Amino acid sequence: MKYQAIKSIIFILFYFQSNTTIAQVTTQWGPDGFVKINEGSGGFFADLDLADRFSRDHDQAGDVNGDGIIDLVVGARSDDDGALDAGAVYILFMNHNGTVQFNQKISMLEGGFTDVLNEGNFFGYGVAGIGDYDGDNIPDIAVSAPVPPNRAIYIIHLNANGTVKNFVKNSNITAQGLTAVGDLNNDGRIDLVACDPGSDIDGTDIGAIRILFLNSNSQIMPAQTVLINPSNGGFGNGLVAGDQFGGREVAMLGDIDNDGTKEMAVGAFMSDGGKGAVWILSLDNTTHHVVSKIKIAEGLNGFSDSLTAESNPNGTLGANFGHAMCSVGDLNGDGTPDLMTGANQQYEGYGYILYLNPDKTVKTYTRINNLDGGFGLVLEPEERFSRSISFIGDLRGDGTIAVNYGGGAGNTGTLYLLFFKPCSFTQQESNYHWIGGNTLFSNWDNTMQTLSSAALTFEQCTFKAFENDAASIDYNASDGRCICKDQNAVLTQTDETTVAYSNSCYSGLLNVHSNSGNFIDELKVYPNPVHEILNVKTAQSLLVKPIKIEIFTLLGNRVLELPINSEESKIDFSYFPKGFYFLQASREGESKTIKIIKE
Repeated sequence: MKYQAIKSIIFILFYFQSNTTIAQVTTQWGPDGFVKINEGSGGFFADLDLADRFSRDHDQAGDVNGDGIIDLVVGARSDDDGALDAGAVYILFMNHNGTVQFNQKISMLEGGFTDVLNEGNFFGYGVAGIGDYDGDNIPDIAVSAPVPPNRAIYIIHLNANGTVKNFVKNSNITAQGLTAVGDLNNDGRIDLVACDPGSDIDGTDIGAIRILFLNSNSQIMPAQTVLINPSNGGFGNGLVAGDQFGGREVAMLGDIDNDGTKEMAVGAFMSDGGKGAVWILSLDNTTHHVVSKIKIAEGLNGFSDSLTAESNPNGTLGANFGHAMCSVGDLNGDGTPDLMTGANQQYEGYGYILYLNPDKTVKTYTRINNLDGGFGLVLEPEERFSRSISFIGDLRGDGTIAVNYGGGAGNTGTLYLLFFKPCSFTQQESNYHWIGGNTLFSNWDNTMQTLSSAALTFEQCTFKAFENDAASIDYNASDGRCICKDQNAVLTQTDETTVAYSNSCYSGLLNVHSNSGNFIDELKVYPNPVHEILNVKTAQSLLVKPIKIEIFTLLGNRVLELPINSEESKIDFSYFPKGFYFLQASREGESKTIKIIKE
């Protein structure tokens, strides 16, 4: 569920000081492949028709069938079961690897749903996983059908096979998107936000959101509903007609500025001539009214990317930045939760990771599209990638996270399930940088001693390493230079302020740093992954200098330290919990770090 991004995942910057050469290790979350789910792909077979708009909205549904794997709920708002564009919803029962085991359709004709939908009802326009509402230990879902005369939000109690056990219909509520936002009123039930970007209350298409609280009978309590638009809920000025505030989903970020209020991100995707914007609202803990707000848009509050204002084939204008979003936790380890959003009409569609500051402005950003992000996506022109986004969590059970991005490939609809893994960037000793090897990316003209292209932030530089499979990077925070090299580069002393890092996520798997080839080549660690005993083997000639082994967790906590005084040593990993660790072997002036997987 989208709200679980904050609760389920904590992404941490960690530092550890050794007695030798390593200054720090920082964890950045980078690409680890994707699965494309559409008709006949990724294990999904549903006989989708043209323009069904599968993946118009989606969410984590929880473990519906009890097999220990997170399942998904996906809307197909223009499915024609029973009536033209009546709509449908799919429960996708997942494999750990992101493919679909099997699926169950819920519509007027399938899945045990018995209500009558009207033509153009768009059932499935918004969907959300809401946890177990009826106490049967099976998670339930919320589904919106926003078009009259049957405008409603359905709370659907599921059977373990994904069919409908029963449902509660909450009539006369418009929701072109739904988000589960956690238990805001502390009553033990997950609350919802209904997005209504077409609301005309304060002007044509200004938009609105409604925070919905439900009782134990799955009924929305109107007296407790909080309407937020220019004239309600404390929002005030800032929106104009046509902004379509509310977007297709919101994102709960938690208390990012540590002032006791919770922050919620809300899109207004037609703001500024269609370029779009994201509003971050601080909500009072009791009334849930807006107590402060900040707008993020092109050139405003730290977001510096250029957004298109051109006309689109569907008759709209602009990039539609902020159309969809989800909270993802802290992806750059600076202690502040970050936000994923998108500009689904920026060419083929751009995804964005917005790394936030504690004051709710944007620290920096990275892009996900055909060229950026390191996933190797092949998106069609005007595909509208990122028109829907949802956080899934650790689907594979290996410490990675999965985030779903909706697209429009083939016009039936496509879901891109992107995996992100934690990658360590280990800072080398000061006054060293990488030389030799092959340069895979550089924005620095060494001859002219100036930038040859735009300055990059550290986060953007690490993504260049991901995109180019670079083992080593040099980064200079003062001028934004970024140089990515392969594993053949070696360290040398320099009088520049550039900092050298090694990347644990390049395809060679080992994160190696040393200014002596012997230490790298002759110290071996195996097996990796390890179940019980990890062997450390070195040459007798290396033992003339003391060698120290240290084991660190992903959080930077040192869990073991021991000297190496023989050619073969054994480390008992049997009592370590499963997960990722870093083994650092060091001696005078050099060291080697290897990522260890404990199975």
